[in-house]
Amino acid sequence: MSLDQAQINRDLASALSAIASAVNLDAMKQIKIDFVGDKSPLAKANQLLASIDQSQRAEFGKLIGSARAQINQAFEKKSVELSEVRDTEVLLTERVDVTLPGRRTLKGGLHPLTILTNEINDLFIGLGYKVAEGPELESAWLNFDALNIPADHPARTMQDTFFVEPLDANLVLRTHTSPVQIRTMLDEKPPIYVICPGKTYRSDELDATHTPVFHQVEGLVVDENITMADLKGTLDFFAKSIFGENVKTRLRPSFFPFTEPSAEVDVFFNGRWIEWGGCGMVNEKVLIGCGIDTKKFSGFAFGMGLERTLMVKHGINDMHDIVEGDVRFTQSFGVGNK
Repeated sequence: MSLDQAQINRDLASALSAIASAVNLDAMKQIKIDFVGDKSPLAKANQLLASIDQSQRAEFGKLIGSARAQINQAFEKKSVELSEVRDTEVLLTERVDVTLPGRRTLKGGLHPLTILTNEINDLFIGLGYKVAEGPELESAWLNFDALNIPADHPARTMQDTFFVEPLDANLVLRTHTSPVQIRTMLDEKPPIYVICPGKTYRSDELDATHTPVFHQVEGLVVDENITMADLKGTLDFFAKSIFGENVKTRLRPSFFPFTEPSAEVDVFFNGRWIEWGGCGMVNEKVLIGCGIDTKKFSGFAFGMGLERTLMVKHGINDMHDIVEGDVRFTQSFGVGNK
């Protein structure tokens, strides 16, 4: 390939014509590739300078340099013009009417169950309790045996418990937060005052009053001279703090393997008695299994379902409202309205 003055002039004319006829910045991108970039005809001509006779280099170098300078100058000028046109169009098409009311974006918030959990934690922390937590995947020994629940107890069947394979690993999804109480008694020496909130699992179908994944809060006290009177006073204070000063509580005799004596806790709320949870004095077998001297120490324990508490407190009739994540439910609690 040889250099030709006429061809250089034709390449210059083609470039200037293409630039002049460009209607937008996208077209300018292609023009840059075709006439300005390293693969443009004039760029290739500039590369041939080294192969022509030395006596012609200055002449052709000046000619090619002038042509490229004209193209670059025209390209920059046209780019500025088209940028201004684009900006003007954007201002017209994307104009914002500042007189329109603003769009309100709902802020996120805590789920009512979390709010209730925090309220209960704060309540008992104010009484000197500690908040204790434990794993949701728990050993069968901590979930059952240490709580005096024998191997033939109905609660240990597949109908009530999620067992984790392989079955010989003896791991379950905890059916209550009571294993946290066992862990606490194994790790700490009395006096013990703990509240244990957390998620639990049982093989229940989801319906208006049941769910396979639910939340509990349990309390444990182990100290000298602890009696049922201490338990009753604690539950009275707990109920009044959650449901209001006018609420009443009563204990009905019941049976739980890990407490003796045991009782069901009812609250008189909105004109009727409602079952709230279970409680009792910690069974001596449980205390002895955790290495606690039962001649010196005694204790009480109680446990309530948080979904149950929320339903009673706010008159919720269907468990689906709590677990299905409908934002209209949380907004009724003032969450996400601001």
